[in-house]
Amino acid sequence: MKWNRLFLALGLCLVCVGAQAQWQWVDKDGRKVFSDRAPPPEIPAKNILKQPGGGARTVAVPAAPPPAGAQAPSAAASAAAAPSGGDGQALGTPRLSGVDKELAEKKKQAEAAALAKVKADEDRAQKARADNCERAKANKALMDSGVRVSHTKASGEREILDDAGRAAELKRIQTVMEANCK
Repeated sequence: MKWNRLFLALGLCLVCVGAQAQWQWVDKDGRKVFSDRAPPPEIPAKNILKQPGGGARTVAVPAAPPPAGAQAPSAAASAAAAPSGGDGQALGTPRLSGVDKELAEKKKQAEAAALAKVKADEDRAQKARADNCERAKANKALMDSGVRVSHTKASGEREILDDAGRAAELKRIQTVMEANCK
């Protein structure tokens, strides 16, 4: 029983420490960054949205200078009088839209490049089919002409096609034409 309470208390302490040790800032690209470490030195103080132990940092909105002879308001009064957008954020602070314009543009360019690649591949395949169709038509005309046709074997010997070889070649040519001549 005692150990359960001890572990529960220890767990709560760790959760509280973890929740408090959270930094939040806007990086140079305009993206929100959440971390348990402080932002790099190149991040200006105005871009730090939340830091451990403190809540959010707000950017002071410069007020109009007081008229001559008037008493300057106290710091607490000027903080209370600072206009807000209804969500507790001072009006002068930058609002993040949630859309990274640069990332959206890169995504759009990548999609366009992929579409162009697909179109180029399709055009290349169409051209290859047209070439294969023309060659098959020329070979069919040669076979239909009745001229003796020969081909060279892998061993380098020349062989003249007989009627069976001619029929097999015509069948192969017909298959190529069906696949490519549409």
